[in-house]
Amino acid sequence: MKDQARSTDPHRTTLADWERAAIDEELEKYEDAGAVGVEALRAVQAERGWVSDEALRAVADYTGIPAARLEGVATFHNLVFRQPVGRHVVLVCDSVSCWICGYDELRERLVRRLGIGYGETDDDSRFTLLPSVCLGNCNKAPALMIDGDHYGNPGDDELESILEKYP
Repeated sequence: MKDQARSTDPHRTTLADWERAAIDEELEKYEDAGAVGVEALRAVQAERGWVSDEALRAVADYTGIPAARLEGVATFHNLVFRQPVGRHVVLVCDSVSCWICGYDELRERLVRRLGIGYGETDDDSRFTLLPSVCLGNCNKAPALMIDGDHYGNPGDDELESILEKYP
């Protein structure tokens, strides 16, 4: 059977072949299908950009994990997005270590530079700015992460060059 054409429609009510394949790969690793909830949601998010209600129900139907349980996983896990986000997600660590080392200043520089606050996406859908409890980069506090790339304590010029890497 030929693969379905990839669609970025987050409201699609069925899982595409590649989404099922990614979920199946995770299911093979565990005896209990319930253990793959977060990975299944992230597989769908990787293709769609975020996890809509329709996508969550499709994952629930495919895995047999109750939708309410998946919703709990999605709302607990800070890297599963239940609303549309920009092409690049900027996470700013607000842990104690980062707070002590200049979190407020880094956050304010990002707010000014991007023109958005926490939970917002800029007008061209390039960046979404979100807080994060911990990025595990305390030795370089204050820290931020963009699309999985970690950065520590960037100065103004470095912050600008970092943001330029993400069109």
